[in-house]
Amino acid sequence: MSFAAMKRNRTDLSKIIEAVGGNDQKTNDNNDDRFWKPTIDKAKNGYAVVRFLPGTEGDTMPFVKYFDHFFKGPTGQWYVEKSLTSIKLPDPLSEANSKLWNEDGSEEAKRIVRERKRQLRHVANVLIVSDPSNPENEGKVKLFRFGKKIMDKIQDSLQPRFPDEKPMNPFNMWEGADFVIKIRNVEGYANYDASTFKAITPIPGSDDELEAIYNQQHSLKEWYDPSEYKTYDELKNRLAIVLGESSNSTRKFEELDDEIPNFDAPKPMAAQSPPSVAAVEVPTAESSMDDDETMKYFSNMLKED
Repeated sequence: MSFAAMKRNRTDLSKIIEAVGGNDQKTNDNNDDRFWKPTIDKAKNGYAVVRFLPGTEGDTMPFVKYFDHFFKGPTGQWYVEKSLTSIKLPDPLSEANSKLWNEDGSEEAKRIVRERKRQLRHVANVLIVSDPSNPENEGKVKLFRFGKKIMDKIQDSLQPRFPDEKPMNPFNMWEGADFVIKIRNVEGYANYDASTFKAITPIPGSDDELEAIYNQQHSLKEWYDPSEYKTYDELKNRLAIVLGESSNSTRKFEELDDEIPNFDAPKPMAAQSPPSVAAVEVPTAESSMDDDETMKYFSNMLKED
């Protein structure tokens, strides 16, 4: 959707709520200048203000979700890859995890599955409103990777739980709101509970200025286009290298990843990230979950009238 069409077809909130059925409850980010993340100080606290943006003309939704795997194998090599289950295709590591869980079932097997299970990520374009630790970022449009905790706050803004809260589309440039990111160190983990949306207000500027912001957004294609993913065999070969196994075994197992219990065991914040890995973010105590209904909702939200 173009900037003009996006402005012309701003969806009113009654249609948004109706769309969800009422009020029921590739590279290392450090080396990819498209990405931004709030700075965490020595006490592992952080603060910043961003504005979520509606996505590019070529994107069907203002954010994407995908799954990845991030673990170190017995060879000392890292497996950091997007999972093909993100695009509803069989994935070799999901199959291997299913075999371990269903056929072995030992406590050691379950520990291995927990360690290398897929993780849910979200990516959206944001306008950086305030970044006290790096003020040179302010006014720039960057990609922001976030987890379930922030996604829950986005959902709550769209479908408030209490009668004194007004529904709000946080991706709207005129009727959205700035998002205050507050990261606290809670028992060694990055905690986002204090983060919140401000009052509804338009992004300051003329239409020309807002269109310039809109045009600075980055495509989200690499997380939903199958051509941007490695093939099953490529991932299988990489997994064999990381695990120190032969890479010429044949495919054996049916995709059963979703049948593995969804473990929410938190991971401590790492002292430092491993070198040359993809999709790295500070580990948090956030759990992973599938939110296909949310994705369907946003798809409906962005359709032109």
